[in-house]
This record gives sequence, C-alpha cells and structure tokens, in this order.
Amino acid sequence: MFKGPCSGPMARRDLLKVGTLALGGLSLPELLAARSKSPSTRNHDNSVILFWCYGGMSQLETYDLKPDAPTEFRSVYKPISSSIPGMDFCELFPQQAKLADKISIIRSMHHRMNSHSDGHIHGLTGKPPVQADPTSNQKSEHPDFGMIASKLLGRHPRALPRFVSIPSPVNYTRVNYLGVEHQSFPVGDPSANNYSPPHLTLQAGLRGDGLLERQQLLAQFDRLRSNLDLHGTMDGTDTFRQSAFDMLTHPAIAKAFDISKESDDLRNRYGRHRWGQGLLLARRLAEAGSSVISVAAGAAKDGWEYTNWDDHPGNNGREGHFARFLKTRLPYMDEALSALIEDIHTRGLDQKIMVVVLSEFGRTPMIRVGPPNGSTGRDHWPQAYSAMVSGGGLKMGQVVGATNSKSEYPTQSPHTPGDLLATIYRHLGIDTLHEFDDFAGRPIPILPEGEPIGSLI
Repeated sequence: MFKGPCSGPMARRDLLKVGTLALGGLSLPELLAARSKSPSTRNHDNSVILFWCYGGMSQLETYDLKPDAPTEFRSVYKPISSSIPGMDFCELFPQQAKLADKISIIRSMHHRMNSHSDGHIHGLTGKPPVQADPTSNQKSEHPDFGMIASKLLGRHPRALPRFVSIPSPVNYTRVNYLGVEHQSFPVGDPSANNYSPPHLTLQAGLRGDGLLERQQLLAQFDRLRSNLDLHGTMDGTDTFRQSAFDMLTHPAIAKAFDISKESDDLRNRYGRHRWGQGLLLARRLAEAGSSVISVAAGAAKDGWEYTNWDDHPGNNGREGHFARFLKTRLPYMDEALSALIEDIHTRGLDQKIMVVVLSEFGRTPMIRVGPPNGSTGRDHWPQAYSAMVSGGGLKMGQVVGATNSKSEYPTQSPHTPGDLLATIYRHLGIDTLHEFDDFAGRPIPILPEGEPIGSLI
C-alpha cells in the first residue's frame, strides 16, 4: 500500500504509458530493484555534463588553430585571443573567448583508434577494443563512465535518474556485465514544442485517489518481460514498487525536467535548438542531483546543413567545403556552451558541476579534396585532438599540453582518454581501481590505465 497523497486524477491513457519504460525492456521497478544491488562509493552530489561532439570535432577549427601552418594544414578560420595568454579560440567562438578564465583546454589528447565506434569505445570506457573495427559497427565490451556511475553511486534519494542521455544514448557503448538497469535514461529533445520526457508521462502534483487506478498502475509496474532473466534481482518488490511510483510522481522529478520554468531570456541565451535546450536541461538535472548527463551533439537542428562532426569530403553525401558546415555549426556550440558556463558560475555550481566537451578523435592536419564534385574536408585523426573542460573545482584559465606546428601529434603533456576519464571519476568520487566481474567471472578494473590530469587538479 502506498503511503501519502498522490495528487490529481490519473487518466487511463497515462496509466497505460507508465508501465514499462524504454530502458532495455525493463519496467521501472525492475530497474530500481536491480540497481539496489549495486555497491556505492563516496555518494556525493557532484555531476558531469558531457557535450559529446560525435563524428570527430576538428581541433584545428576549434581549440588548436595553427595560423602559421602551410595553407593545406592551417585552420580555415582565424584565431582570436582571450584574456589568457596563449589561449586562442576560433573566431566563431567569441563568447567562449570572453570566458577563458572559466575554461581550460586540453590540446594534447591522443589514442590509436581510427574508426568512430572504436574511438567512442576508447573515449568513454577507457578500454580500447581488443581488435579494431574499420567498419565502425563495433559495440563496447565494457560499460562507459555514465553506466559505472549509475552502478556505484546507487539509487538517488530523490528518485532522480543517475545517468541521463539527451536526446538519446551513445550508439557504441553497452552496459554488458553491469546489467541493463544501468543504461542511460533517454529523455528526448527538449527543444521540441511542448516538450515532456518520453518515459515520465505522469506528472507530480496530480491526484490519483481511485483504488482501481492504483491497482492498474501497480499491475503495469509488475509486468515482467518473459525473455528476461533477472537473476534474483526482484527481491523486495514492494519496496521498489514504491520507488518506481516515487520516480514518476516525485516533485523533484517534475521540477527538474520542466524547462518551461526557466525565463525566456535564459532559454534564448542558451539558444532555441537541441544543443542549447539540451544543455539547459542538463544543468537543471545536474543541479537537482543527476550524476552524469550526456548531450549528444550531433546536429543542432534538422536539415542538410546541420550535420555531425565527421567533416571528411562527402560526409552524409553532402557536397562542398567543410568550412561551410562548420560556419553553421560552431556558433550554436559557442552560444550553448558559453551560456552553460556562465549559468553554472552565476548559480555557484562551478564546484559541483564539471563540463566536458569531447569527441572520439580529431581531424587530419592536411585538408583533402574528394568526391562528390571536389568536396573539401578533413579525415579521422586520433593522434592529436582537443578537449575542453569547465567547472568541477578544477583549475581554469589554462591550456594543457601542446601539439606540433601542424597539430599532428602531442609535443607537451600528452594525455589519453584514460587520463581524462580518471579526472572525471575523481570528480564523481569513484575509485578507478574498483573491479567488476565480467560474464566469465574475471575481475575487470574500472580504468586499467590513466591518471587524473595533474595540471587541472
């Protein structure tokens, strides 16, 4: 029996929507029941917002411009200076340049994975695939850092999801031996008209007094998929019914997801597009207590001119010079990220929230011309790429590492995906030496290699 009021009449259509959420086929009580079995490390309230520029963001057109390189190598854009000596930004990043004291740039990221899937896997798990897959169809054998945070930090006391993906999960990582209950919670596109999270169809503040309605809701919660083997994780079902109900009706949930409560001025400042409203929602969720929020920064809007970051000639069949597409894309990125950074600092959240801007790799130093019709772009390049961080109590206003004159390889303070992940785990209070047993019973450390980036700490 549920205790306490459950506000508002609950429409039958709402009851029918809430039973089984699209989280790997698990109903919400199943998810919560399994999650309760997970150990917890230091369960503090820090959060990470990942702005994931999948496709491969060009370091030469964003954070590591080489204006003195030969024409076939140098950035297609001019650098602009900031208040921090040596910390130049792309000319299409004027707002980030103004916030240089609140930003640190890592110019010396590198690894050896040349395909999208392998770069994703290495970048987000810290474990490169045993065998490379040039077709970019490979899936990870190990969970990513958001899934691990979900496992180790445990169920949130206010029923908030620990790991959220906006609008959808990353394609190439899997939870594997952690269990599907630790997949990210996808919440759709918050820039859509009349947005509401697709998996939270009940709103806090509605009353549901009828016994029949409650019975119907419980029946939905209790419905198990016949093809799932939960390995005894449904112990204490009644407790998790209550937890599931709390997640759907808890005021904190409704408040965190309701971006309409933000002022029009702030929403406009972030930008009325997927990236802007996605980062605004991410800030709300981080502030409320979600631990990892990934924003899949593919295209800011719909349309052929809004493509992902895979800027080789002919990406998605598009024709023309890649600078044309970057000129459309980069201002949206500058708008959304600068708004997020300002917002976090204004609210005094710069110790709690760590912002990470990252891709699976960078782009080739040499520009290439190819089909269709002499299109121009840069190819995959994991040997040197850039990342940007802000907040998280880290040391800001600096450039970490350097590359050679053509951005071909690191020349100072080289860092791997493992180093950046170790920095993230440190912020979340997760011990990277912790081990999980894989399907064969072998102990797998969270991070086999990598140390927190010392100059940031």
